[in-house]
Amino acid sequence: MGVRFTPLAGADLEEIGDYIARANPARARSFVVELRKQCEKISRNPLGYRARPELAEGLHSCVFRHYVILYRTDGMNVLIVRLLHEAMDIPRKFLVQEEAP
Repeated sequence: MGVRFTPLAGADLEEIGDYIARANPARARSFVVELRKQCEKISRNPLGYRARPELAEGLHSCVFRHYVILYRTDGMNVLIVRLLHEAMDIPRKFLVQEEAP
């Protein structure tokens, strides 16, 4: 199964890297690589992680360090929808994104 990122998830990944880079640019690069590897790991068993029906039908999540990876699968690909810090109001952040036109 392949892995794809929505534009919003791509922006999340960039923001995470930028935030970490303020203190440690080398760690920012390695952390982004680790996040991407976790997404690849999800693609090997996408239904093995927590279902999130309270957020959206067919949505799952995987916690990696202090981040929550929200994703869907279409049988061919894992679509990474958001990458959010666990301290965020995840339902609010996710639902605002889902309601956008």
